[in-house]
Amino acid sequence: MSPANTVPPARFSAQARLRALQSDIMELILDRELEPGDALPTENELCVALGVGRNTLRESLKVLQALGVIEIRHGFGMFVAPTNFEALADGLIFRGRLSLRHHGLEALQLVDVRQALEAGLIGSSMDVMTDDQLAALEDSVIRMEELAESGETFVEADSDFHSRLFEPLNNELLLNLLGVFWKVYRKIHTEIGPGTENLAGVAALHRNIYKAVAAGDKVKAAEELTRHFDGIRRRITEAVGE
Repeated sequence: MSPANTVPPARFSAQARLRALQSDIMELILDRELEPGDALPTENELCVALGVGRNTLRESLKVLQALGVIEIRHGFGMFVAPTNFEALADGLIFRGRLSLRHHGLEALQLVDVRQALEAGLIGSSMDVMTDDQLAALEDSVIRMEELAESGETFVEADSDFHSRLFEPLNNELLLNLLGVFWKVYRKIHTEIGPGTENLAGVAALHRNIYKAVAAGDKVKAAEELTRHFDGIRRRITEAVGE
């Protein structure tokens, strides 16, 4: 490796110290049993507790704010940030869009992860799904079919379908992660353009998923979800020219 491409030892050491300090701040939050919304110690108190200078501390705090760990309210102080998946979504959106320039590998991997979550958990969701929740799921399908018939896209109805599919699990983390993947896919979809998407065909795929769920056929439901994600993969590979 040429000298121009190496990281100077001093700079590498500084980066390692900052990462260690960020870890120490998170450990302090956990050790003091602070909850989302609770105030952190002041900068002066943190400097003393962690044995660092103010400038070094502020660099680490900025990183933790970007990661969604803390929230800095100017004039009020620093607080443990509420649950926020925006930073994760932004990072994955960037990586997915960037990958479209290089065969779309990461965009495709994101589809793989989303498929693994949905196909893997659909059976558990079906076990606890109520009649009302099943009816709401079909409402999303009907909305997609109506929009497809008029030649309109149905982004929101599609998103509602997948959320309603897993609402019975009452798993907030899962729903947040699915929301993140949905935001990522929407951005990638915008990036690659509409292509030759068959709206009626996409609506029909969702109808098939619904039918399998309504019939209590877990294997079929997982298979139909996989078929749906195969279509997304095709759109991405076609867009990047693979």
